[in-house]
Amino acid sequence: MTRSEVLSARGLVKHYPGMDRPAVNGVDLTIDRGEILGLLGPNGAGKTTTIALLSTTLRPDGGGATLCGVDILRETRRARRHIGLVPQEVALYPELTAAENLNFFGRLQDLRGEALKAAREKALAAVGLRGKGGQPVTTFSGGMKRRANLAAGLLHRPAMLFLDEPTVGIDAQSRQLIIDKLLALKAEGLTMLYTTHYMEEAQQLCDRVAIMDRGRILRTGIPGDLVERAEGCSHLGDLFLQLTGRALRD
Repeated sequence: MTRSEVLSARGLVKHYPGMDRPAVNGVDLTIDRGEILGLLGPNGAGKTTTIALLSTTLRPDGGGATLCGVDILRETRRARRHIGLVPQEVALYPELTAAENLNFFGRLQDLRGEALKAAREKALAAVGLRGKGGQPVTTFSGGMKRRANLAAGLLHRPAMLFLDEPTVGIDAQSRQLIIDKLLALKAEGLTMLYTTHYMEEAQQLCDRVAIMDRGRILRTGIPGDLVERAEGCSHLGDLFLQLTGRALRD
């Protein structure tokens, strides 16, 4: 692992019982400090499983990774202190207020007292929810829930943020706020792994992309460079379909 690498994964494998092939099959990834790496792929490609492995919520059957120099398998608890996770499904307690949710997640990261209060208010303000902390999450719109979900991932100021389709199904204003916030965090040095089905988001946000299918990484590089080198492709969406095919993935 070089001094600039925040995340280095080698040979990650995960096989679910009953499947005829591994969900993740020998994945290698590196992400440098302050970089956003987009992990792209059709449904069932292995993106969410890869994030689960790297964020320590799932244990691999093979391979391993280091995060901020910490082996995520041997020192999982220590590694988790560096990790922020924004999952695909909104991972908040709907009957609790936004502030109560952030208090809960903050305590899991050993935040207490005034430090927790300050971190909570900063996170809510960062995602455009200043003054909304007293509202139950169940009363929030879809966009507000997604923004609160992001606030929970940012609360403890992680070194590495994993985002699994954080803008899916929300209004244009909430999506733009999230994108703007992520670009600002990148400028501050935060490192991110980002999955999305929106190719324009990947081109706008990501320094590099890794296109994945059937558990394997097919192509990695700077979006513009990958498109330029691919025959018959004029944008990232063309390359994505060229590599993964046009068949429906239900």
